[in-house]
Amino acid sequence: MFIKSDVAREKPSKETRMGPPAGESTPYDALDARVQEADTALPAARAAAGVALAVAGVLYNSWVLEVFLPTGLDPRHAYVSELYAMGQPFRRVFGTAEVICAVLLGWGAWRSRSLAATSRAEVGGWWALVGFAVWSLADVAVPMECAPSVAEGCRAVHPLHTVTSALVHFCLFASMALLVTAARKGREGLRPVGSWGPWLSGGALVSALGTVGALLGLAGWHGVAQRVHLLLVGLWFLLLAGAVGRDRHGWGPRTGTPSG
Repeated sequence: MFIKSDVAREKPSKETRMGPPAGESTPYDALDARVQEADTALPAARAAAGVALAVAGVLYNSWVLEVFLPTGLDPRHAYVSELYAMGQPFRRVFGTAEVICAVLLGWGAWRSRSLAATSRAEVGGWWALVGFAVWSLADVAVPMECAPSVAEGCRAVHPLHTVTSALVHFCLFASMALLVTAARKGREGLRPVGSWGPWLSGGALVSALGTVGALLGLAGWHGVAQRVHLLLVGLWFLLLAGAVGRDRHGWGPRTGTPSG
């Protein structure tokens, strides 16, 4: 005769059939809530970082306001730093624009770094942009003591300002090299940076070299070279803003150590 086993005859308990008591959450519920929160927050975080970088790219070329303001400087032969040199009539306008630009750029770069779980090259590139922002603030804090293109006897080299400007450019080109390297290594979201970055960085380097003439006593037309340089750097920031804003790969809370 076939006899059913005790296991077969055992009926599921009420708790097994009904699940956890009403109102009591499970670990899976908490995990689902965190996932949904991340799915909602990450696009907004990407958008905010992208907007900050884009606005910084525009403000970095606030020198165009000199077209409408009686600055008394000749853009062909004057450094942009002369716009907020000591004693200049609109130094507060241009200095404030530089400060806002640096703050937005630094925040956007820091936020991008904290959201991107990628290679060391990319993380280093974002940190280099944070350094760019910090030294840009220092650049405004120690302005030129006078405008050499219009003030007789005013030297183009102002030691502290020259040092901070050099550090700004060091961080700029470091960010370009590192982020282009990250893009070339297959970072999907940075693909536009890998395509256009080398052209922008090459043009920015050549135009930057065109600005050193006045520092060596060879005055003339360095203002044009610097303004071209600033336009290219502004485009670099806009390129990064576009990549960050539409990136759908490699974004999320950073965990572990980025790959090499």
